[in-house]
Amino acid sequence: MDNGRVTIRDVAARAGVSTATVSNVFSGNKPVNADLRERVLKAADELAYQVDRAASQLRSGQARVVGVLVPDLDDVFFTSLVSQLELLAQKDGYDILVASSRDDLGLEQSRLRTLLAWRPSGLIAVPCSDAVPGALRGEIGRLPIVFADRVPPEGSVVDTVAIDNREAGEIAARHLLAKGHRDILVAASSLAISPIRERVRGACELIRGTLEREPTVIELGSNADRGAAAFRHWLERHKQPSAVIALTNVTTLSTLSALGRMRMDIPEAVSVVGFDDYPWMSARRTGLTAIRQPLAEIAEAAWSRLRARMSGNPSPPTHSVLQASLQARDSVRDLAIAAERANSLDPHLDQERPAASPKAVH
Repeated sequence: MDNGRVTIRDVAARAGVSTATVSNVFSGNKPVNADLRERVLKAADELAYQVDRAASQLRSGQARVVGVLVPDLDDVFFTSLVSQLELLAQKDGYDILVASSRDDLGLEQSRLRTLLAWRPSGLIAVPCSDAVPGALRGEIGRLPIVFADRVPPEGSVVDTVAIDNREAGEIAARHLLAKGHRDILVAASSLAISPIRERVRGACELIRGTLEREPTVIELGSNADRGAAAFRHWLERHKQPSAVIALTNVTTLSTLSALGRMRMDIPEAVSVVGFDDYPWMSARRTGLTAIRQPLAEIAEAAWSRLRARMSGNPSPPTHSVLQASLQARDSVRDLAIAAERANSLDPHLDQERPAASPKAVH
């Protein structure tokens, strides 16, 4: 060893392979037999070998670093997305640099400039708004870029990966309507974000077309505590809905917190359909019905497109649209069955609520 520093030659000697094999294991430039790869990784671990990324970059002329920008690392959806991307990047021999814009356009510009200063091989971004961030406009066509999750429905000048947000809203509303719910509240984060607008649109169009009445939509923001306070304030001043559709995981937490503080049981008092599907949702005493985003598939599609661009793929931008699904649990009360039972006891009893006057979007 040279001055106590473990080198690639030391790892190769310990593993009984060539230095080229060790290099390929850590760079991802060429595939390596699984057994050889395991021997190299074991030797590196035993020797506490650290890859010198800066030296590798100078030798190859290519940065093995990818930037990832998300709106909020307090949001479990984005931290889970980053975690998935990190695993995929590692398999291909890349490191990732992560930054959060805190859903602030000015901070987004600053964070992007910092990421770009590292001269990354590519960038995966979840923008704050529907527009291409100003710091990236000069990079279009030069730097491989993929936008994920927050994607304008009309398309983008770079590759995009998102779910069918309109359909996601429809799925939630259809489930509640099938269970006999007629007074449905839609809890959004911010209508300034196109994916949220599309979820609201999907839910509201189906409710409106089925019931011929306007559903109520409230905005709770992207902070769970402030959202809970806002929802509680709304509940104290309005008629209690029979069901709530929460259109992000943060608004789901806000909804559950507000209902809990007001001692409204789920689903006896209010039924809830949440968004995203995490272990805590099924670990609750009353499992939470939720719209599941295919998180692993989103990360895989985004990384696959970026990897292709970094490898020189010159094809026009592609826009991948994945499907959400319903995870039905116990947080939605079946009012249709309750109405049937009541009518079987008293055929003259009409369980349908009187039509409410149209409600404005708040």
